[in-house]
Amino acid sequence: MREVIEELLETWSTGQDTALATVVSTYRSAPRQPGAVMLVHRDGSVLGSLSGGCVESDVYELGRDVLAGSGAVLRSYGVSDDDALAVGLTCGGEITVFIDRIGRDTFPHLDEVATSVRQHRPVAVATVVTGPRPVRGQRVLVWSNAVSGTTGSAIWDQQIADDARACLVAGRARLVTYDASECDRPGQMQVFIDALIPPPRLLVLGATDFATALTRLGAAAGYQVTVCDARAIFTTPQRFPDAHEVVVDWPHRYLADEASAGRIDGRTAVCVLTHDPKFDVPVLSVALHLSSVGYVGVMGSRRTHSDRIRRLREAGTSNSELERMSSPLGLDIGAATPAETAISILADVIASASRRSGRPLRDGVGPIHNRPSDIPRGFFAQSSTQCSHSVSTDRLENANHAPHQ
Repeated sequence: MREVIEELLETWSTGQDTALATVVSTYRSAPRQPGAVMLVHRDGSVLGSLSGGCVESDVYELGRDVLAGSGAVLRSYGVSDDDALAVGLTCGGEITVFIDRIGRDTFPHLDEVATSVRQHRPVAVATVVTGPRPVRGQRVLVWSNAVSGTTGSAIWDQQIADDARACLVAGRARLVTYDASECDRPGQMQVFIDALIPPPRLLVLGATDFATALTRLGAAAGYQVTVCDARAIFTTPQRFPDAHEVVVDWPHRYLADEASAGRIDGRTAVCVLTHDPKFDVPVLSVALHLSSVGYVGVMGSRRTHSDRIRRLREAGTSNSELERMSSPLGLDIGAATPAETAISILADVIASASRRSGRPLRDGVGPIHNRPSDIPRGFFAQSSTQCSHSVSTDRLENANHAPHQ
């Protein structure tokens, strides 16, 4: 929901309705992960994507039906259905999509969600997608220290709050099944918990031409990008229009201050692009001492790397800390230009965060996508894998989650 929250709020604020389609579960090689969304407006316009093109046409029509008053829909798509020529996923995966009408009456606290997203305050949106009719479509918002909304059951609300906070810590969405008999109601209830956490940070230290390219690419990939350099003449918003923040300061001092403020974590990537020992060594001495940082990389030749290692050892950096440094920076793809180098660097950041090898997919075996349970907190990038049409059904059998214990 994070990716469409501002447009959704704009429509909501005017009192208009929008159909929100959300991927709530996936199985096998699904092109996008749970939490991927698509909006269908009353004027027929669309924002977002669910499958890279496989099921959007069918979801669009369902969204139009929902806006016309048909009620919320839960629809599964996959290759296991009978009609292989119908809409679906021939890439081998299966996804389940929940399509609901969003308006002031169905989502009265949407503005609270939008405010939290703007303030980079983690919030989970828990939506009842199946269950007793009175609670279907109900939403509970959960923060680390607060809850808003209710299912009408204190027992369910507490269970949802506990699971939602676990999702916020893990940084991933989840479909959870609850036993309705715990509340003296028949059957089960399924709740999709969407963890809206701040985007991962990319700290680009050194205001170079390579930094300009990396900033543009990092922002496009969804990172919160900061550029920092002590040279004010080079470190300007005009040179880095894609950066979310441009800071004139010594990189080592900026990084130490960010760490002291608690703004450096396992989803933070630090890329040092200065090529200058008087910048590199101090900031790397700080970065490599931070156990919380997710990735530390530094640009330079192998000769520069050897000299840098010597200087860092003299500055007191241990061998175990030095092993955390990715240098020379980037994957070996033959990059030459700043743009190609930026691709090489960001690919290394993503591979490191998702714990993948970075080798060509043709040389590997097994699934090409991480399962949701395999994705570490640092993983951010979304797949753009394309699929052809296949099938659609109304079942939820692929969401294999045990009842809440």
